[in-house]
Amino acid sequence: MALCTRILLILQAFIPLALPEQTGYTETDGGWHLYHYSAAQEEERCTVERVDASLTYASFMQQYAYKSPVILQGITDNSEFRTLCSKQRLLQEYGERLVRLSTANTYSYEKLDIPFREYVEHYLRPQDMNALGIDTLYFFGDNNFTEWGALFEKYTPPPFKIPGTSGAYSFGIAGSGTGVPFHWHGPGYSEVIYGRKRWFLYPPDKTPEFNPNRTTLSWLLDTYPFLPEEDRPIECTIRPGEVLYFPDRWWHATLNLDTSVFISTFLG
Repeated sequence: MALCTRILLILQAFIPLALPEQTGYTETDGGWHLYHYSAAQEEERCTVERVDASLTYASFMQQYAYKSPVILQGITDNSEFRTLCSKQRLLQEYGERLVRLSTANTYSYEKLDIPFREYVEHYLRPQDMNALGIDTLYFFGDNNFTEWGALFEKYTPPPFKIPGTSGAYSFGIAGSGTGVPFHWHGPGYSEVIYGRKRWFLYPPDKTPEFNPNRTTLSWLLDTYPFLPEEDRPIECTIRPGEVLYFPDRWWHATLNLDTSVFISTFLG
């Protein structure tokens, strides 16, 4: 065997295989591998206002609670909760417990119960660009509060409460390019623990154009680029430590730009 060929084979043994063209490995955060779709990028311009911890409850109620979404920065300290949500800690504590997966479509949800470890090792991967929402399984919202209660006790929700409501947590972990298509419900908060999550929002009186059985990623690729400026959503990407608030009955869709760990507080 020629010397150059032997050297090439040795080098190839130590060079990691390239990922498929649509993804790229960037880094590991908390043990979670952050893979990026080239098609799933941050918006050109965030159109959701960001405010810091100086925001008062009175100002929140007057300016945002019933009127518009807002991103809260530094409003709580969930560093301990973040540590508990590392991949190693979650697998150690909850690896053999069942989690319930739902299909990522708008109006009907199939369910599948599997061990959390199986989800992380076999289902937690980038979105198949050709898959429909009804064929995409997503871990978010169907949490057993008895089994996950000790974890949720370590989470500090945003302090601003809407009169007449109480909060319920929804915890999730999802792969790059996954997300939930457009839907609406009561008001709530969503915080990213690891990764980045892009949000698309419309006010209650403006129903977005979307196919309820398609994924958010396919909507971003096939519909979003052709929307007139006046029909574009309000949008922004939130990062670890940021909390998005959305008012009652606002349409919203989400897109995980990385492998993401996140928690929402629904106010009902």
